Amino acid sequence: MAEQQQQAPVTTAGAKPGPLDDNDVNEWKARFNDVLARPGEVVNSRSPEGSQPWYSSLFGCFNPIDLCCMTYCLPCVTFGKTHHRLRKDGNLAGYEPINTSCLMFCGSGCFGLWFIPMAMQRADIREKYHLEGSCLTDIALACCCGLCDLVQQEKEVAYRVQNGGASAAGVQQQYQAPAGGMAYPEQK
Repeated sequence: MAEQQQQAPVTTAGAKPGPLDDNDVNEWKARFNDVLARPGEVVNSRSPEGSQPWYSSLFGCFNPIDLCCMTYCLPCVTFGKTHHRLRKDGNLAGYEPINTSCLMFCGSGCFGLWFIPMAMQRADIREKYHLEGSCLTDIALACCCGLCDLVQQEKEVAYRVQNGGASAAGVQQQYQAPAGGMAYPEQK
């Protein structure tokens, strides 16, 4: 009888660990558990007074066309890209198109639950950049306008990263009328 030899697994120098990242998995689990621990509070959450409007229009999803086409064909890639830009590196250093968030989005879509991670990510964007909206709006947009929502999220985060989280148009306050009112010069 020949002895069976156990061979050590072969590893290649510089090999990547694969698309699943344990830190991402644990982060998503913690986020889901947080929502499940306080559902009423999360569902009824709204942005605070003085929140900024979104820079990107929801229906501006056809521009740029490459992002539009990518999102239409592979929405999970756009979702994962936005997650990486939002949570890891705004300049996409270390980004891989097939990542934990992308696969989780695909998996949730297999059960018809794609709107849950989309709404959670939109809420994260609203919270981080102090944008207008509510949880119910996030869910409605994810359900009814999912692809436009994904494009808006990606464009918004890219814009905010590029401008250091600046307000949508750089406007700090509304127009204030002069204290003395309007004055017209005398006509000669």
